[in-house]
Amino acid sequence: MKKIMSLYFAIMFIIGTDTFLISPLLPTLRTSFNISVETSGLLVSAYAIGYAVFALIAGPLSDIWNRKKVMLFGILGFSVSTFLCAFAVNFWMMFLFRMLAGIFAAFTSPQVWATIPILVPSEKITKAMGIASAGFAVSQTLGVPIGTYLAAHSWKTPFYIIGGCALLLFILIFLVVPDFKPTVTDKQSSMFGRYVTLLQKKTARISYLSYFALLIGAFAVFTFASTWLSDKFSLSVSGIGNVMVFVGLGNFIGSFLGSNIIIKLGRRNALISGTAIMGVLYVLITFSPSILLINVGFFLIYLAFGSIFPIVMAHLQSLTTTSRGTVAALSNVTNYAATTLGAYLAGILYVQFRGFIGVTVFAGICCLISIELWTRNQMAENQRLSN
Repeated sequence: MKKIMSLYFAIMFIIGTDTFLISPLLPTLRTSFNISVETSGLLVSAYAIGYAVFALIAGPLSDIWNRKKVMLFGILGFSVSTFLCAFAVNFWMMFLFRMLAGIFAAFTSPQVWATIPILVPSEKITKAMGIASAGFAVSQTLGVPIGTYLAAHSWKTPFYIIGGCALLLFILIFLVVPDFKPTVTDKQSSMFGRYVTLLQKKTARISYLSYFALLIGAFAVFTFASTWLSDKFSLSVSGIGNVMVFVGLGNFIGSFLGSNIIIKLGRRNALISGTAIMGVLYVLITFSPSILLINVGFFLIYLAFGSIFPIVMAHLQSLTTTSRGTVAALSNVTNYAATTLGAYLAGILYVQFRGFIGVTVFAGICCLISIELWTRNQMAENQRLSN
C-alpha cells in the first residue's frame, strides 16, 4: 500500500508540476511568442480545456474499463505531448501541445482519486486524499520553482524533464498498481447518463458549484500572480520561482495537517473557516508593500487551501460508491473549467483595473459564494436525513 500511495504522490507531483509550470513562464513565453497579456493566459486555458472536455469521457469509461490500463494510456500520452511542448516555435503549436497534455492527463489523475477509496479503509480516505493532493502541493513547493530555475537557462528544459519523468511513471504504474475490476457492469448504459444520475442529487449539484466557486478565484489569482510580480516588483523568472516556493510550502503543509484540523474543528467548520481566510488574504496581499509580506500572504492562503482540499475531494467521492471515476472526472472537469474561466477573467480584470486588485477582489467574492453554497449544502443534507 505504501508503494502505491508513494507512486500516486509522484503522479500528482508530475502532473501538478506540468499544470502549474506555465503560469510562472508566462512573462517569458509572452516575449518569445510575441503575444499580449490576455493571449498569454490562453496557454493556461489550453491545458484546462483539453482536460475538462476529455475528462467527461474518461471518467465514465474508467468505470467500465480496467482503471490501470486507463492510467497507463494517459500517462504515456502525457509524457509524449509534454515533451513536444519544448519543440513549439509559436503560440499555436504550444497551445496544441498543451491541450494534448491536458487531454492525456484527464485519463490519468482521476484514476488516482477514484481508486483511493477502493484501496484504503474508510477512516483513512481523507488522509490518503491528503497524500495525493500533497503531490500537487510539492509540485508547487519544489517542482514549479525548479522548473522556473531550469527555465532561466531555457524555457524548453522543464518540458524535456517532465516528459522523461512521466515516462518513468508509466513503467512504475505497470509494475506496482494492481488491476481494478470495472465498477459499472452495465456497459450499454449511456455514458453521460451517469452524470445525469449523479447530478440529480441536490447535494451533489451544490457541492460541485461550491467547489467551482472556490477554484475559479484561486486560479484567477495564481495565473496572474507571476505577471503582477513581474510588472510591479520587476522580478525575474527565478525571483518569481522563489515566491512560488512559499505557495507550494503552504499547500504542502496544509495537505498533511488537514486531518488534524478536521479532528479539532470538524469538516464543516474547517472548510468554511479555511475558505474565509483565503478570501480575506486574497485582497490583503494586493496592498503588501514588500516581497516578504507577499510570501507570508501566499503561504497562509495555500496553507488554508491545502487543508480544505482533501476534505472537498473526500466529500465528493462519498457521493457515490459505484461511479467513482465519473465523480473524479467531474471533479477534475470542475477544476479545469475553473482554471479556464479564471485565467480568462483574470486577464480581463488585470488589464481593466490596471493591476492585481481587480483579480484579488474577484477571488474574495468567489470565496464568499463558496461559503454560502457549502452552508446551503449542509442544510440540504440535514433536510434529506430528517425526511
